[in-house]
Amino acid sequence: MAAAESHPRFGQSVKGLLSDKVGSCSGDVIALTRQVLKGSRSQELLGQAARNMVIQEDAILHSEDSLRKMSIITTHLQYQQEAIQKNVEHSKTSRNN
Repeated sequence: MAAAESHPRFGQSVKGLLSDKVGSCSGDVIALTRQVLKGSRSQELLGQAARNMVIQEDAILHSEDSLRKMSIITTHLQYQQEAIQKNVEHSKTSRNN
């Protein structure tokens, strides 16, 4: 009769252990799912950062081009200013003579 009583206890302890293992595995699956979702979100954020960098790079290149053009225009304006000053000085000396 003692053997008959030990079987239900053995069955209950196995069920308890199995229940604990299932709970532990469920927690591990939940943790894994969260980690995968974080990784997915990280990839999304990295992709967005890469797109933003490309946009910034284009803006920088456009700015460099604009600065180069402005430098050329500034040089031309300086030449024109010098030419105008020479013409003004020349016209003043021509009037005085």
